[in-house]
Amino acid sequence: MSSDDRAARRGADLPLTIGVLVAAFAALLPLMRVVRPSGWLVGAILLAAAVLAAGFFARRLRLPALAVSLIEASVWIVFMTFVFLRDTALLWIIPTPETVRALPGLVQVAGEEIALGAAPLDASTALSMLIVGGTGLLTIIIDHVVLTARMPLLAAIGLIAVWLIPSIAVPGEVDIMAFVLLAAAILFLIRTDTRSREEPKDRAATRTAGVPATALGIGAIAVVVAVAAAPLLPQPVARAGSGTIGTGPGIDATLQLGDDLRRPTEVEVMLVRSSAPSAPYLRVTTLSQLEGTVWEPDKVRTVPLASEEGLGAVEVDPEIRLSEYVTTVEVTNLSSPWLPVSYPAVDVEGLRGSWAVAPYNRTVLPQGGSTQGQNYEVITNVPRPTLEQIRALSAGTDNPPDGTTALPTEIDPIIGELAAEVTAGTTNDYDALVALQGWFRSPEFRYSLDAPVEDGFDGSGTDAVARFLEVREGYCIHYASAFALMARTLGMPTRIVVGYLPGSATSDAVDRETVYSVSSGQLHAWPEVLFDGLGWVPFEPTNGLGVPTSFTSAGSAPGVVDDPAAATPAPEASAPTDSGLTPDGEDNAPEVGTSDASGTTVNPLPTLSIVLGILFALAIPALLREVRRRQTLAAARTGDAAEAWLAVQDAAIDLGIDVPASESPRSLGVRLVQDHGAPPAEMSVLISAIERASYAPGGKHAFWQGDAIADAATSVRIALFAAVDTPRRILALIAPRSLVVRPGSVYAGSGRSARAR
Repeated sequence: MSSDDRAARRGADLPLTIGVLVAAFAALLPLMRVVRPSGWLVGAILLAAAVLAAGFFARRLRLPALAVSLIEASVWIVFMTFVFLRDTALLWIIPTPETVRALPGLVQVAGEEIALGAAPLDASTALSMLIVGGTGLLTIIIDHVVLTARMPLLAAIGLIAVWLIPSIAVPGEVDIMAFVLLAAAILFLIRTDTRSREEPKDRAATRTAGVPATALGIGAIAVVVAVAAAPLLPQPVARAGSGTIGTGPGIDATLQLGDDLRRPTEVEVMLVRSSAPSAPYLRVTTLSQLEGTVWEPDKVRTVPLASEEGLGAVEVDPEIRLSEYVTTVEVTNLSSPWLPVSYPAVDVEGLRGSWAVAPYNRTVLPQGGSTQGQNYEVITNVPRPTLEQIRALSAGTDNPPDGTTALPTEIDPIIGELAAEVTAGTTNDYDALVALQGWFRSPEFRYSLDAPVEDGFDGSGTDAVARFLEVREGYCIHYASAFALMARTLGMPTRIVVGYLPGSATSDAVDRETVYSVSSGQLHAWPEVLFDGLGWVPFEPTNGLGVPTSFTSAGSAPGVVDDPAAATPAPEASAPTDSGLTPDGEDNAPEVGTSDASGTTVNPLPTLSIVLGILFALAIPALLREVRRRQTLAAARTGDAAEAWLAVQDAAIDLGIDVPASESPRSLGVRLVQDHGAPPAEMSVLISAIERASYAPGGKHAFWQGDAIADAATSVRIALFAAVDTPRRILALIAPRSLVVRPGSVYAGSGRSARAR
């Protein structure tokens, strides 16, 4: 390799380094749909910049490639140790054995958050460490591939793969801006590397032949076509109910439903029709045990669905009437470890594959089968007591099922105190439960999917319930958990059910039964109370959703229960709202997201990160142009007249001045002096130098005039910019055309306007 080739490759190091930084930033942008922007975004950019800066200066010292990579790895270790593990490090930056032992635990926590969480995730320390560290390692690899191995195409494959992962994990609309920025960065890396490989005479030829502009023009056309075509392509569909980024269960039944309800993409999961008076709720499982701060799904004995011990008859007191209904369910897009069924089911027909049932709670589970694509019928026998009958029954038993009356050892007194206060004056268990239900559905409470996260009580444990009862804003898990715990303080057996709201009526009907569409956003939780001689009775405390439970008197009509099993509004009940629930609660719930007087503190870091990211992206063209200008002038100071003249041509192109291939340097120089304010003396120096370099033997590098021609080129550029109006000057600075348009190319103008004058 000649000295000129080595110099050209070294000269390309800085623009390539900047290009790698931009590409790494662009690859991170889609991740913001998976993890909410916070300090991890700033940390990732800072670490990438630090790694690349260390690599650049190491190469300037002509260190071997292995040494460069080791220096970059050292910067990565010091940064990660100081930011995330400094409490275990020596002098905050030197890892110790304790630092190494702490690392696997953080990685494991981050992995669990990814596997079990629902997008968009809040970035914990462990997850931030994983993202920032991964970005740093990616930067080291890309830097080695691009600047050491000089294989930008291979690096492009890796960058595109990283860019695609968030889109696969959380399907949604294509991030056009991130795609354009990544495409531009990759094109820049490829072109810069290609130019550094060209022979000097070839590099001079491309300045007038327009090859770079043509290549970048083709790339720009490809980007425009992709941007225009992306909205026309079918979007990836999220498997609703997957609720997780990793391989977690289809429905998170530990009552962490807030993440499932706040999914960025809502899809239809089922089509339902029923012979019942109205579409029933569909349940998947029950939760009776409060383990720590989380309600856990009941782990009970299962038997084959077709066995005699499976879905047996519904046992109630002889005087209570049972009504039989048939509900047809077609699963369109749901992968779940439980089958959605109406309650109480006595038979399920039409299932494909092997299935089991838990007799305790009539839950149906697959055994080697899948819920996806199933079309089946659920036969239910719904108890229909009269108001007098249920008032005569006790919500309690001498031998309640395990865990259904248990309370945590440490429970906030406010839960029991409010339960006693709200039910004071009632004379039977049913009226007490209706009083609780009415209190939750009163104007004192407000449905909200966002407030719980902002106020820090997005959970279902006793602390979260106590906080919910203070703030009185939340969603179904808060209402259901609070109702169940308050009823237990009154001595009543309770459990929580996870399932789906009835859905939204469509215009279709089959056998005179309206077809309802159930969406992923209608995932729901509600409480049940055990009555002697009747069984589990569902209630609907969630404010603004569903229909509250009530029964009619025997003197007016047959007993009807307005509950998740068979909903028909009682005369005193308010008209039921549409039971659709979207992730922002806008269909049924009160307005969400309005400000209040609670004085909650808003974290400005996510917004600041986004603003800084946007400003960084906008500054990239100007930064690249300034780097290139400095490189050109540095070459000019060695006596390279072609580089000095190129600086003038680039300035003219940035300002929209034609630089055609058919025009000689003298003719262009005269036009710049006469029409565009270039200083005559400095232009004369440049014209003489470029003509000498072009025609005189050995005139290419006249080192004795290097400073003069560099200073002349700078003066001409300043004068050209000063001669135009301010808007044109600002546009030339923030969107320099010379980055993609080369002098003499078809995009640099034909010069016709100049000849016309």
